[in-house]
Amino acid sequence: MTENCYNDTYAVGSRSIHEGYGLSQSGSQYVWYYTERGECQNLHYFLTEQEAVDFAFKTITADKFANRHLVGFIKDKASETELVAELDKRNVVFWKDDIPYGGLTDRRTRIFVFGCDVERVLDLQTKYDIRS
Repeated sequence: MTENCYNDTYAVGSRSIHEGYGLSQSGSQYVWYYTERGECQNLHYFLTEQEAVDFAFKTITADKFANRHLVGFIKDKASETELVAELDKRNVVFWKDDIPYGGLTDRRTRIFVFGCDVERVLDLQTKYDIRS
């Protein structure tokens, strides 16, 4: 997970997270759990490692945000155009959406990059991830 630059919302094995889902071994069973603010809730139990891994893989790969990193949180079209042009220039694949922020008339564009490409655009993330 870490090698492929997944967000810190999943923990498999000994990886620890502050909030999110995880898979761990408890005795002879495997447990899929959710943790938040130090509270852990066990959600599913598995008798075999294969069942547990299959479930975790299916769940994580179905999560469209699992390996996406926010690099732009943008209010104006000019900044969006500028960021998209820079990502294209660097051959970085991205995904974007448009969400209401301060109400229906106050929209923000979110621009995400995938996996370890986040390491190639840290300067852009600093410049364009302005949450105000």
